[in-house]
Amino acid sequence: MATENIKVLIIGSGPAGYTAAIYASRAGLNPVLYTGGEPGGQLTTTNDVENFPGYPEGINGPQMMVDLQKQAERFGTQVRYGLITKVDFSEYPLKVWVDDKVEVTAESVIISTGASAKYLGLESEKTFANKGVSACAVCDGFFYKGKNVAVVGGGDTAAEEATYLANLCPKVYLLVRRDEMRASTIMQERVKNTPNIEVLWHTEAEEVLGDDTGVTGVRVVNNQTKETKDLDISGFFVAIGHKPNTDIFKDYLDMDETGYLKVQPGSTKTNVEGVFATGDAADRIYRQAVTAAGTGCMGALDAERFLAEKEFEVESQKEMA
Repeated sequence: MATENIKVLIIGSGPAGYTAAIYASRAGLNPVLYTGGEPGGQLTTTNDVENFPGYPEGINGPQMMVDLQKQAERFGTQVRYGLITKVDFSEYPLKVWVDDKVEVTAESVIISTGASAKYLGLESEKTFANKGVSACAVCDGFFYKGKNVAVVGGGDTAAEEATYLANLCPKVYLLVRRDEMRASTIMQERVKNTPNIEVLWHTEAEEVLGDDTGVTGVRVVNNQTKETKDLDISGFFVAIGHKPNTDIFKDYLDMDETGYLKVQPGSTKTNVEGVFATGDAADRIYRQAVTAAGTGCMGALDAERFLAEKEFEVESQKEMA
């Protein structure tokens, strides 16, 4: 098995990973970035990005990721296509395996593996992905201004998405499969006090309806009466949670019950020396491209300072010897 030594290893290729790469490479740290199984991350599944600063006309999600990659490579980042399949953070330097073939030792690791939105598993969800089906109201809600939409879910995320969309859309259906919501009391009150949100209890989505123009409706079923009906909507928002892509780190890094990595307040430092967590892998609240990019910058700066301190320690030990 081949072995390689890397000063800064970046795992993941979304806004956080590429921003970390830009900063690390400009600092002369010669970062190596492995793209993971979904190069570009969640933004590659988004047609139009209109809320990232610097793009007054908006930008296509995949093109934005291409631009970020080019910028990182311009300063010397090595972008490699490969999947990190195993890590060993029990000792320093850190060990990582790529595609179960290449063993890498790293002086620092920046985790930017992101999170994946949970979907219902309907075939029609895939059919109308980016054509009316979304998992982020803040990202895509503007495109449905003046149109009716539906939100699936009963937790805080669903309540937040519904109330956000209610400011843009004349009618918001909130599909809740039980007779109560899991959302916090205050979020439930907000839903209840928003007149254009209609909560449909005991209701599940059976099929997303549409044509060449995109989503035109959703067929729902009452799981108590088995009655079905079609709702006239243009946007279908799934808000049943996200799963951070952090499973391979569970034996070494502290994380919450959902799998989001825990970092020291005001930094990207994890509980393991030399390992830094950025982007949606550590952010369960905002989950936006611009906040991911911000933490990518933080991760690179934290790694740079960590490596400088390590180098100082080594030099001091040499002088003492």
